[in-house]
Amino acid sequence: MAMLLANLAPSDEVICPAFTFVSAANAIALRGARVVFVDIRRDTMNVDEELVEAAITPRTRAMIVMHYAGVGCEMDRILDIARRHGLMVVEDNAHGLFGRFRGRPLGTFGALATLSFHETKNITCGEGGALLVNDERLVERAEIIREKGTDRARFFRRDVDRYTWSDLGSSYLPSDLLAACLLAQLEAAETIQQKRHQIWNTYSTELAPWAERIGARLPVIPEHCDHPAHLFYLLMPSLGVRTAFIEHLRQRGIMAIFHYQPLHLSEMGRRFGGAAGQCPVTEDIADRLVRLPLFFHMEARQQEKVIESVREFRTE
Repeated sequence: MAMLLANLAPSDEVICPAFTFVSAANAIALRGARVVFVDIRRDTMNVDEELVEAAITPRTRAMIVMHYAGVGCEMDRILDIARRHGLMVVEDNAHGLFGRFRGRPLGTFGALATLSFHETKNITCGEGGALLVNDERLVERAEIIREKGTDRARFFRRDVDRYTWSDLGSSYLPSDLLAACLLAQLEAAETIQQKRHQIWNTYSTELAPWAERIGARLPVIPEHCDHPAHLFYLLMPSLGVRTAFIEHLRQRGIMAIFHYQPLHLSEMGRRFGGAAGQCPVTEDIADRLVRLPLFFHMEARQQEKVIESVREFRTE
C-alpha cells in the first residue's frame, strides 16, 4: 500500500536497507521500481544515515527506513535528507510498535509507516499488519486502495450513493476475528510490554559477563531511544562461533535462530545490482547475529534454562 501511494514508475528508485525482511524490497519491485540497497550501522543495525545521501539520484522517489529490534533510526538526520531532496519517507515499523525516538512514537515520523502483526511480534494475529498514514493528503487514497480500489468506505458513510472502481487496490482489510484478537491484546498492551521488558532486561543483566568473556555483543540501545523489547539478540565473534552456539542450544532443546540474510546478495537482489562487498556491515552482521527465545508466555524457569545453557557455551 505504501509503495502504491508513492506513485512509483518503472524508472523510479527507492532506497532500502540491505538488512531487512524481503517484504520491503518486494513492495518496491512489484511497482516496477528499482531497489537501491544501503548498508547499516554497526551499533543499532539500522540503515546508516550517513550513507543515504550518496545513494540518492535524480530518479530517487522514496526511502524505506527500518527500526531494527524496535530501536529508532536516526530520524532527525533522515528527515532532513528527505526534505532537502523531496523524498517520501516510509517507516518499516514491523519491530517498533511502542518504541520511541527522542520521546516520540516510532511510526509517526514518515509520511507513511507500516506495522506487522506476524506471530513473532509483540501484538499479533498471526499474519498481516497495518498502515499508518501521517500525511493527511494520502488518507483518502489509502482508504480506496485498502478497499480493492473502490470508494466503498465513502458509500458506507453515505458520501456517495454507490461505489465503484476508482484506483488500483486490493483486499487489505483484516477480518473481524483478527481485529478482535488484536483489540484484546492492545487492551492488555501495558501488561504485555511489562512482561517482555522483564524478560529482555533479565537477559541483558544475566548474560553481560558471559558475553564480555567470549567476545559477544549484546543489543545497543542509544540513550535517546526507547525500545519495545521486541527481540533480544547476540552478536557472536564469528560465523563459526554462531553456528556452534546454535547447535549447542539445539542439543539442549532450545531454538535460537539467526535473522535476515543480506538482500543485496540474494538472487533477486543481484538483479538490482547487488554484489559482494557492496554492504560490508550487513554481510558481517548477518553472519554473526543470533536471537534468543523471547515471548509473552515465557516462564521464569524457561528463561533460566536458556540463560544457564548460554553460560555453558565456551569458544575454546
